[in-house]
Amino acid sequence: MDINITFVIQGLAFFAVAWVVMKFGWPHIMAAIEQRQQQIAEGLAAADRSKKDLAQAEERVAEELRQARTKANEIIAQAEARKIQIIDAAKEEAIIEANRQKALAMAEIESAANRAKEDLRRQVSALAVAGAEKLIRREIDSAAHKALLDELAAEI
Repeated sequence: MDINITFVIQGLAFFAVAWVVMKFGWPHIMAAIEQRQQQIAEGLAAADRSKKDLAQAEERVAEELRQARTKANEIIAQAEARKIQIIDAAKEEAIIEANRQKALAMAEIESAANRAKEDLRRQVSALAVAGAEKLIRREIDSAAHKALLDELAAEI
């Protein structure tokens, strides 16, 4: 193998190009690679933070749902209690109204009974007067004997 001048010049040119690339190009390439590695690391860190934030948000959502369910159950319990109170109050009002209606009916019945008794007393006294009139064959003056007839009606 002959080493000739072309091989030496090519070797020198190769080393010159390698030195220029190492001196001027390599730092830029390494800076780009390091910048890309840093961006990837930041992206991975951001993804981890996002996962943690998502987990925390899910926990907060679950807690809010538990609180909302608890609140809803409390509201339902209050509504049930209020319903029972309203029903009880309505029952009490109905009982009071029924008793009032019953008392009115009893008073009306008693009043009608008293009127019927009075009417019956008047009819009995009229019959008594008619019977007595027939017995003694003369007319009794009902105006003159009003006190006697009233006493008779009271006894009946």
